[in-house]
Amino acid sequence: MSKVRVRFAPSPTGGLHLGGVRTVLYNYLFAKKHGGDFIVRVEDTDQSRFVEGAEEYIFDCLKWCGIEADESVVKGGAYAPYRQSERKDLYKAYAEKLVVDGHAYYAFDTPEEIEGMRVQRKAAGSGSLQYDAGIRMKMNNSLRLLPDETAALIASGKPYVIRIKVEDNSSVAFTDMIRGEITFDTNNVDDKVLVKADGMPTYHLAVVVDDFLMKITHAFRGEEWLPSAPVHILLWKHLFGIEHMPQWAHLPLILKPDGNGKLSKRDGDRLGFPVYAMDWTDPKTNEVTKGFKELGFLPEAFLNMLAMLGWNPGTEQEVFTMEEMMEAFSMDRVHKGGAKFDFEKAKWFNHQWLQKLSVVSYGLRVKAILEDKGIVITDDVYFEKVLDLVKERCTLLTDFYEQAGYFFKAPTTWDEAAVKPKWNESKNDFFISFIKKLKEEVDFSAEKIEIVFKELATEKNIKPGELQLPMRVMLVGAKFGPGVFEIATIIGKHATIERIERALDIFK
Repeated sequence: MSKVRVRFAPSPTGGLHLGGVRTVLYNYLFAKKHGGDFIVRVEDTDQSRFVEGAEEYIFDCLKWCGIEADESVVKGGAYAPYRQSERKDLYKAYAEKLVVDGHAYYAFDTPEEIEGMRVQRKAAGSGSLQYDAGIRMKMNNSLRLLPDETAALIASGKPYVIRIKVEDNSSVAFTDMIRGEITFDTNNVDDKVLVKADGMPTYHLAVVVDDFLMKITHAFRGEEWLPSAPVHILLWKHLFGIEHMPQWAHLPLILKPDGNGKLSKRDGDRLGFPVYAMDWTDPKTNEVTKGFKELGFLPEAFLNMLAMLGWNPGTEQEVFTMEEMMEAFSMDRVHKGGAKFDFEKAKWFNHQWLQKLSVVSYGLRVKAILEDKGIVITDDVYFEKVLDLVKERCTLLTDFYEQAGYFFKAPTTWDEAAVKPKWNESKNDFFISFIKKLKEEVDFSAEKIEIVFKELATEKNIKPGELQLPMRVMLVGAKFGPGVFEIATIIGKHATIERIERALDIFK
């Protein structure tokens, strides 16, 4: 068996959808499991859809995910260039060979003529509006024209495209690694454009030529590309021989939460969750589309979640490291049907990874989040201790601001509604006495503070439970957080006393 070589071939047209990252992941896992190479090839042949900055954004996303290509426009490699626009001259020769061999033809039809053809076919009740064997001999192309007429049009500079010639009344078949044997009726396949009027190849020609030249052994892509498969198979057959074609797998769609259709950016906007890996800023409108990274996801959790959207390891295990996924991954366990996206489950994965990883591994990102909110971290040991204490309460990295911020900055607002309705003079007196005892206390451990607190409550004839909530609100500003005595010992005697004194002025 030849060395496994797989590729991810994105178009630089905007943000990177989570479905695209899953395609990257499946390619990467398969390659690494089999000791192969993972290639990133930028497919920018459609210049009308090119978006400035999108290519760099794609590589930034892969970097955040911790996935590095063995060959790419960034890293280079033996099969460079890896940007299709820089390989333009390669494709025309293959297209011309198809014309010479009778498998493709020149088409001079204008967009208006093609639209007119479709209108006529529709009016005639035709079930097909495509440019195919049923209509090609009525159109303006080299199959209908005499050779001299064709040559004259080309010489005159008349714009033309090159189309594949799909024979009718035939079938095309291949074996998909996920779906098994698939057969297409060529009467339902149109004569796709292979080379556009600007001389650039379409995806159909470029992907086949590049996969051959780069020795790609396996091609994994979304199931939306299945209708294009017969054209690609015919190109392989006519140009290189079917025996050189990669093994294909068409991955299931990632569906909307209700299962009705493919998950889109619009769905994410409507339902309040991201569908892009990272924030994407449209260079034309400056509109920012939120990403998983900025929302507070860990890359390990993001990839783990994506792996499980369409793949089943065959065990009860759900949380996987990259190494574990490499070991367990196989294409025969990828589902045929689409996978419904569940944002709550995605957050569950992130919570699991926050607990699994050392806080040191994501401390810099949390520090940046806190500093963006005006909290400056000066003591890393104290910072890591706090993160360890509150991480169980965090689902996203952004949750650390609320769950840990009060350890670094005293509250300026308090949940008065939780305290004032049951506040009275005896409770006020308790905390005045408690402050005095804290000032005298040398041992400021959580255990000792709790003993002092409860002994004083007993002395004042007040249930400790009625006092702990007010104390929590005094220290935190709200009704959440770890044990209240643990909070006190971490922020220290001075801060504890100062916060209680300040809150008493508010609760009176």
